[in-house]
Amino acid sequence: YGTSARSVYTVFELTFSGGWPSYARRLVEEVSSLYAIFFMIYIVSVVFAMFRIITALFLRDTLAVAASDAEYAIQQRMRQSKKYADEMLDFFYAADTSHDGFLTLKEFENMLTDDKVKTWLSIMEIDVVEAGEFF
Repeated sequence: YGTSARSVYTVFELTFSGGWPSYARRLVEEVSSLYAIFFMIYIVSVVFAMFRIITALFLRDTLAVAASDAEYAIQQRMRQSKKYADEMLDFFYAADTSHDGFLTLKEFENMLTDDKVKTWLSIMEIDVVEAGEFF
């Protein structure tokens, strides 16, 4: 092992070449068995660090996809809200039988007697009883 530069190169090879047993065994058997503890801690630390890095990369990609999914869901919800608003506007135009641009209580109540309107309001999650209060 010799100089510090050779020791650093040995640790580099030990980490990245996968041939660590040939370097570690010689130290453990010929110098001291305490080196086994050092190598176990070193190898566990390096493997743990690599797993953490790989996990972080996967997590970053997953969060990026999730963020785009959340943005897509927001856009879908906004389109759905606009669609419901347009349908409500169509409902009010249809309910305005006098075509004066204003909806009277009588016109509104007449629309509520139609079964199609009741079904449509239930699809919109508006109860007919709530619709009366809605006016």
